[in-house]
Amino acid sequence: MSGDPADPKSEPSVADLGEFGLIARVTRGRVQPASTLLGPGDDAALVAAGDRRVAVSTDLLVEGVHFRLDWSTPEQVGRKAAAVNLADVAAMGAVPTALLVGLGCPGGTPAAVADGLAAGLWAVAGAHGAGVVGGDVVSAPSIVVAVTVLGDLQGRAPVTRSGARPGDVLALAGRLGLAAAGLAALSSGVEAPGEVLQGHRVPSPPYAAGPAASDAGATAMIDVSDGLLADLGHIARASGVAIDVRSAALPRPPALLRFAEAMRQDPLRWLLTGGEDHALVATFPPGAPLPCGWIPIGSVRDGAAVTVDGQPHGGPPGWDHFTGRK
Repeated sequence: MSGDPADPKSEPSVADLGEFGLIARVTRGRVQPASTLLGPGDDAALVAAGDRRVAVSTDLLVEGVHFRLDWSTPEQVGRKAAAVNLADVAAMGAVPTALLVGLGCPGGTPAAVADGLAAGLWAVAGAHGAGVVGGDVVSAPSIVVAVTVLGDLQGRAPVTRSGARPGDVLALAGRLGLAAAGLAALSSGVEAPGEVLQGHRVPSPPYAAGPAASDAGATAMIDVSDGLLADLGHIARASGVAIDVRSAALPRPPALLRFAEAMRQDPLRWLLTGGEDHALVATFPPGAPLPCGWIPIGSVRDGAAVTVDGQPHGGPPGWDHFTGRK
């Protein structure tokens, strides 16, 4: 396995530990939040649901598709696996309470790789008040990390994709383009600013911005996983509206601009169609004050399309796993 951080001759493999030995190793000594009523060790975990509703989402990270261990450390992969899931419940206006983790990997995988994955998952979950409460471990041809996240709406109405209305303001929280630029750098083997590489390795979603948007009356919301235009297309279709993005309003991180100049690339392509930054985009009623961290980047109109500066965007709007279009 490329990039293994340990020498398999001196470190135990997951096969050496066995399924239950591995589970014991990655859960030993971990502290659960108060919302975890019963953690790993039984047939199912028990998690408090004070709201009586639970926001639930699942994402998969597959070796060779979402990460490579010669590009990222196992801990970075674990952090990424947690981040992409926590962003989903944030986009509903919820706060995370628990993660369930499924790990598939070859038997010869060094246990240190599993240690790193677990450390990253626990670090991100713990920093945002959630626990890793259970999961499963199986043999697989390559490493697959499947995470299910549970979230608490805390009395809020869920913010779906279907509530945008003509006249609403389109707003953004978080950064765009860095993950796509980081992938371009790693794929081509060229030097890039650390901020750009980190954008691919460990996204930094603005988790608190989701509940804040809900409290401020957001009418629709989504996290940017496949590309800004692609994900806005989901809102436009679900809401039966048109959405226009003002390209000049999109924040351009200086590191992104420097790398784009060095690569002779238009940074706008990464901003509009690059995925995996997991920024949040939402629509707000006209005249409503935007919460801290949210900036206006466009508008909602009558119609059924996503445009940029009033014009159709040429080319694919983002990433599709089965067609490979970007």
